[in-house]
Amino acid sequence: MNSEPARMLIDLRELEFGWPGSKSPALCIGQFTLAPAEKLFLYGPSGCGKSTLLALLAGIHWPQTGQIKILGQDLAALSASARDQFRADHMGYVFQQFNLLPYLPVLQNVLLGCRFSRQRQQRARAIAGTPERQAMDLLERLDLGGLASQQARQLSVGQQQRVAVARALIGAPEILIADEPTSALDEARRDAFVSLLFDCASQQQTAVLMVSHDARLASGFDRSLSLPELNTANGDMHA
Repeated sequence: MNSEPARMLIDLRELEFGWPGSKSPALCIGQFTLAPAEKLFLYGPSGCGKSTLLALLAGIHWPQTGQIKILGQDLAALSASARDQFRADHMGYVFQQFNLLPYLPVLQNVLLGCRFSRQRQQRARAIAGTPERQAMDLLERLDLGGLASQQARQLSVGQQQRVAVARALIGAPEILIADEPTSALDEARRDAFVSLLFDCASQQQTAVLMVSHDARLASGFDRSLSLPELNTANGDMHA
């Protein structure tokens, strides 16, 4: 008997998703998986459905057909509020625009990753004694320790990006999702960012799923997939 799906952090099967009013589906994906601690790169041009797929994996959108399991949990069995809590407990997210609270100090922005999840608070305590100590450890590892009390709005783009990574990683979520996180960076800063992200994620065995339109980022990942090749839908797609 094949037990592979039970080992997957993400196991998506026969998914079909369409936008209201659309005559054809935006996404049709037979299978998509992410293994524990795996670094997976998903690429494709703007408008091919990358962000839509991430929203489905996070339980924000819901497919018309198919199954999405995260850590063995079928998301269909959860209410909307339970999906929100499940996401807070098990997923860290780095948004394209970082989504920091501009007038909040850097340290408090990082601690937001634990604010809505008791599980992540407990894991942060197990790792470093307190969530604050783990937040500082992450900031120091990301060369931001001296900026903990500075407001996020005063940071450079690259610094804001690293704060977003610390917030996503605090409390050791099993999965980190990064949505076009390097779009505002030049090549040197882009490569340095990916290296830092890998170092921090590997330290606590967090799997990384990064999506981007830039296929040059694929090197260094354990696996890379083209979403246009993965998606068999022929209808209109949304970014």
